[in-house]
Amino acid sequence: RVFGRNAAAVSEALRGALAHLPVDINPRPPRRNSFEVSLVKEDGSTVELWSGIAKGPPRKLKFPQPDAVVEALKSSLA
Repeated sequence: RVFGRNAAAVSEALRGALAHLPVDINPRPPRRNSFEVSLVKEDGSTVELWSGIAKGPPRKLKFPQPDAVVEALKSSLA
């Protein structure tokens, strides 16, 4: 449930920042106990915006602040 809540918060922040941006949560099966946010560009390339795999303990470090992901997205699109 923690992963779902954090995924919802991040996707809401991304949609709020760029209304036309399609956001998919787990388009393929996720890695166990991981939280990652990636941008798939129109040319098919992937840019990792945030990864919590190497973070923690404590567990809360594995999840990003939604504002940090939005900033990473904006810098990737610039």
